[in-house]
Amino acid sequence: MGSAPTAKKYVLIAAPHTSNYDFPLMIGAAFTLRMDVHWMGKSSLFQFPLGTIARWFGGIAIDRSRSNNTVDATVEVFKQRDELVVVIPPEGTRAKVTKWKSGFYHIAHQAGVPIILGYIDTATKTAGFGHSYTPTGDFEKDMVEIQAFYKDKKGFD
Repeated sequence: MGSAPTAKKYVLIAAPHTSNYDFPLMIGAAFTLRMDVHWMGKSSLFQFPLGTIARWFGGIAIDRSRSNNTVDATVEVFKQRDELVVVIPPEGTRAKVTKWKSGFYHIAHQAGVPIILGYIDTATKTAGFGHSYTPTGDFEKDMVEIQAFYKDKKGFD
């Protein structure tokens, strides 16, 4: 697993995100490494009684039923805090996808924070952190480089 990144603020992408097992692994790793991580989840996860627990585990409720701007809201939170780590699965779902969502990239670029490449690899039974990536604003080029890191990583089936 290695050690936690030392930056005070960053977007931590977690890939591949293919199973409900990913969440407890992420929380366990964060506790083990004494990381204060936050994650976004659909607002229905934050209803009583689980809402209190979800927030205690770093959850940030996202209302996906309305057309609100999650990127701008998250960028504003980054600007307001001295320290913030937000974990975002770039697939946007646990299902296998051919194209990643772009929100994590736009959040990091607009907030001026790096993207840390977090991973789970069930083939090697490892999890950890790749390098820090600073978005350049050239989305297509940056995504090719970021996704290249994950080409040999295998999630849960």
